[in-house]
Amino acid sequence: MPIILKYQGHIRNWRNLCDELGIDKTLSREQRENEIIEKSYKKWGKLMAEHLYGMFAFCLMDTENNKLFALRDHFGTVPFYYYITSDKKLLCGTSIREIMAESGFIKELNTDMLQIYMSLTYVAGEDTFFKGVKKLMPGHFLEFENGELKIERYWKPEFNPDYSKSVNDWSDEIHSTIQKIMPEVLEENETAESFLSGGVDSSYVLAMSDVKVTDSCGYDDERFDESPLAKKTAEILGRENNRCRITPEMYFDIVPYVMYNMEQPLGDASAIVFTIGCNATAEHTKICFSGEGADEFFGGYNMYRNAERYGDNLKNFYVGNTNIMKEDEKKRILKSYNPDVQPINIVKYIYDETEGLDPLTKMSDVDIQIWLEGDIYLNVNKMSRAAGLEIRMPLTDRRIFDIASRMPSEFKVNDVTNKVAFRTAAAKVLPEEIAFRKKLGFIVPIRIWLADERYNADVRAKFSSEIAEQFFNVNEIQSIFDDYINGNSDNWRKIWTIYTFLVWYEEYFVKR
Repeated sequence: MPIILKYQGHIRNWRNLCDELGIDKTLSREQRENEIIEKSYKKWGKLMAEHLYGMFAFCLMDTENNKLFALRDHFGTVPFYYYITSDKKLLCGTSIREIMAESGFIKELNTDMLQIYMSLTYVAGEDTFFKGVKKLMPGHFLEFENGELKIERYWKPEFNPDYSKSVNDWSDEIHSTIQKIMPEVLEENETAESFLSGGVDSSYVLAMSDVKVTDSCGYDDERFDESPLAKKTAEILGRENNRCRITPEMYFDIVPYVMYNMEQPLGDASAIVFTIGCNATAEHTKICFSGEGADEFFGGYNMYRNAERYGDNLKNFYVGNTNIMKEDEKKRILKSYNPDVQPINIVKYIYDETEGLDPLTKMSDVDIQIWLEGDIYLNVNKMSRAAGLEIRMPLTDRRIFDIASRMPSEFKVNDVTNKVAFRTAAAKVLPEEIAFRKKLGFIVPIRIWLADERYNADVRAKFSSEIAEQFFNVNEIQSIFDDYINGNSDNWRKIWTIYTFLVWYEEYFVKR
């Protein structure tokens, strides 16, 4: 008899599963989803994830076989960690802090991860900054029996382009699939709001939903403020719009809170804005829609337009959406450098899997398997839950990916725009000016604020601190900072990545 021990998530196709598994649909959501997982395991065993749509990670005890079974969803929208103690006990869960609180855990820093972090700005791959704490990667399950751990992969992204369809065929399939998914994302007795930027993804999700209220973030500096575009979109669609005004003081003050609740350092500057937005939104709703997933599935990033130019050389340097520091620079900066620890090693298996496919598909697959899990989904999960907010991402769905996996790259990116077929689908419910608006990204004025003495006092202090002395050649990181202050604004990412690590380290290894 399987018994749920830990679970976090939302199962979208619960109605069909209740019918198939003989589960009472009137049960509370918690009871219902626990029964779905337990009965799915009993019926389908290790292959149970093939029957589930949604966002989930869990572990259960298989009492009949006296073993623990844990599984993480296909894309890794919910984190899952595990740790084996010296006496062969498995500690696991969706939070590192809950593992840290259990007997047998020994807190040690994994210094090798700093080299990965300095390039990617997030924790990529299965290792973490805590020695011995590992991530169960997306599309994997684990079994723990008699002190032995076994991990298997049950799903991986596969791409089989179909050249028989037109862009309109693809857009029709995208649109009809989203129409099918949207009623599953919210139950009849639930209400939700929707995050809204100036981009097509959040606008499309909004247009396909019946939510009445949207939530946006904005700044006083008009150069970085997308909120007027969001407000205009909301007005066109007849929805209300809440704007959270973010000041530099708010931004810097909340960084320690973010790094603590993230549990791993994250150098993505938009994560701070996202946190403030979650906290503001949680004041008036408990569920919010968001548009993550479409960029990676359908070719949304501007860098993807260089894919053909990169060609086969991708496997020598492309490690995901961010790569801010070369190895020579890290050798100068870090006091301890291991030449065997390089970001490219984390993605080698992906290039093996995509051998013979076109460059854009290779880039997308790296971002789907590494960047989404390590940065985007981690941020969404950790900071929404810290705020008491549940975020649901309709576009992150295996049925949506299935379309992208069959779509030739020419319908994702061309000489004029990106997400070609996806934007064409969105234009069915959005004005063309919104559906085909140039991607701006989640813009943050941090490159300006970091140089302002009114706000960067803690950054300066951390760069010359005893903590910095442990890990960095302080004169080297100070040189990067000085170069930035003197006009090299491209250095802001390096400064922010170093700073967020130092803040995180102080939260977990100094204060606690």
